[in-house]
Amino acid sequence: MKELCIRANEAGQRLDKFLGKYMDQAPKGFLYKMLRKKNITLNGKKASGSEMLSEGDVVRLFLAEETIGKFSRIQKAPVQSSEGRKSAKLDIIYEDKHTLFINKPVGMLSQKAKPEDVSLVEHLTAYLLSSGQIKEEELRTFRPSVCNRLDRNTSGIVAAGKTLAALQELTEMFRERTLKKYYLCLVKGTVTEKKRISGYLVKNEKTNTVSIQSEKSGGASLIETEYRPLAFGGGFTLLEVHLITGKTHQIRAHLASQGHPIAGDTKYGDRAVNERLKKEYGLKSQLLHSARLCMPECAGALAPLSGKVITAPVPVLFDKICRGIGLSQQGKGSGPA
Repeated sequence: MKELCIRANEAGQRLDKFLGKYMDQAPKGFLYKMLRKKNITLNGKKASGSEMLSEGDVVRLFLAEETIGKFSRIQKAPVQSSEGRKSAKLDIIYEDKHTLFINKPVGMLSQKAKPEDVSLVEHLTAYLLSSGQIKEEELRTFRPSVCNRLDRNTSGIVAAGKTLAALQELTEMFRERTLKKYYLCLVKGTVTEKKRISGYLVKNEKTNTVSIQSEKSGGASLIETEYRPLAFGGGFTLLEVHLITGKTHQIRAHLASQGHPIAGDTKYGDRAVNERLKKEYGLKSQLLHSARLCMPECAGALAPLSGKVITAPVPVLFDKICRGIGLSQQGKGSGPA
């Protein structure tokens, strides 16, 4: 007999979904048959599989170890070596029982693009394993993950759920846009006024690029972006951007369509500007940084985040370039746009 005590990171899902993850090679029919015959019980009682699990619930499997093993594919920890688990040192800017916010560096993937990739998700899992916040066996039924994605060469805040409830609630917030997202970027040209712009974004899957149109056409998505200048000088402006909608490459393409491409952006940027900054500072990626998240009133697993403002400092090179350009403080402001 195997006894499984439901932890916080597994609560909030149906019993049959939980069993399907724990014994991921078992046919659904087998699991339902075991439930009907009471070979699998919930809190000592017969269960149908539709029950929602809560922290502290006990699932008992009256099955031979050989049977459980036959239907289970053990998932290994994602970032390991012969010396033990290895992971990038995460720049954690906020952490509680349910959530974790990371200042992602330039060059790191938010999630895997290919099976062999090692992304922020793998580093997050390795961190939680090495700190004892999750056990390897628990990865059968729940895998921590990120709730928002940044381009590989965009730095800044990535939110992650350490429990299923938090992951679901945070993901819903990003989808429904109930939290506010602010970015910092250095753009070509002088911007002196706050502006809210809209347009229609069309994605080219083959080239992984997007284009901005003024009118709606087939497959185009409405986008809205708001920005204000914080400082300008030397032919550049430091902008704070409020990302109202959130589509692929939205900020980069939308600003470029306004004649203000982001410095260092090789897809939508100005080649001459990029070459200059590469030569003078070694810049190889866009100066775009997710700097601030303003949380709404929250309940449940996200209650500790209610009304909080999560901030992340810009990378050293970003700051160095801004200082080197000698941006004036005209137009500088503070607080949410």
